[in-house]
Amino acid sequence: FVQRTEWRLQLMTQRALEAESNVEKLKQEIFILQGELESTKVENENLRAGQRTDLGAAKNNINFALQNLHKIIMGADQSIKQLMSGAESLHFVAEVLQSTGKIYEVEAEKE
Repeated sequence: FVQRTEWRLQLMTQRALEAESNVEKLKQEIFILQGELESTKVENENLRAGQRTDLGAAKNNINFALQNLHKIIMGADQSIKQLMSGAESLHFVAEVLQSTGKIYEVEAEKE
């Protein structure tokens, strides 16, 4: 009975030592994983900050493009107004020439 109790005690001691060893290994693994987690958190924050920067840069580029587009539109609008004014002037000149031609025709008929 004493031998069995001693044997069981040795077995339990051995199991306890193995369990303690496993606990130490798990603690080390947890420590490593916590370090990796912190590193990943920092990397994630850096990526998010980079995205904000990228989004900010994209917004600035869009605003710059919009300003240039508005300038181009205003320039095109001005050119169209000048073309319309020129076309009106040409119509007026054509009407004057047509009237002048009719005047010459009437004078030629009188002679």
